[in-house]
Amino acid sequence: FFTFYGLTLLKKDLDLSISTLGNPAMAMPMMGAHMIMPNLISALPGVDAMATSMMKNLIKKKGVASIEDLRTAAIESDIHMIACQMTMDLFEFKQSDLIDGPILGGAATYIETATKCDINLLFELAHQSLRTHPNGGHHG
Repeated sequence: FFTFYGLTLLKKDLDLSISTLGNPAMAMPMMGAHMIMPNLISALPGVDAMATSMMKNLIKKKGVASIEDLRTAAIESDIHMIACQMTMDLFEFKQSDLIDGPILGGAATYIETATKCDINLLFELAHQSLRTHPNGGHHG
């Protein structure tokens, strides 16, 4: 279920970036150490662009799959994706803005689907952080 800022992961044109603001636990490996960037540093011009570039380079260097690759793998694995209709209305997204595959629905659609699944994930992306929620419902 993709809602609020997580909905952007379903857009055809991804323009993802990292923000140091609100990510106090994000310790970036720099100069042989893990440095936590204070919120104040995000006020400096270019810091978020630098953090985004550093993260993309780190992902590539460590051989971690990109968001695009993970999304493609999910589609190829026939993962059921639900785009939150309320969030689409709120942010004025059109279905044509999204990749092919996700269905539109609300919380009721998500709950109905989640109770029939072994695993379900909620993509909310508050402050660019990704949260997953284990299924508390039916496992079978």
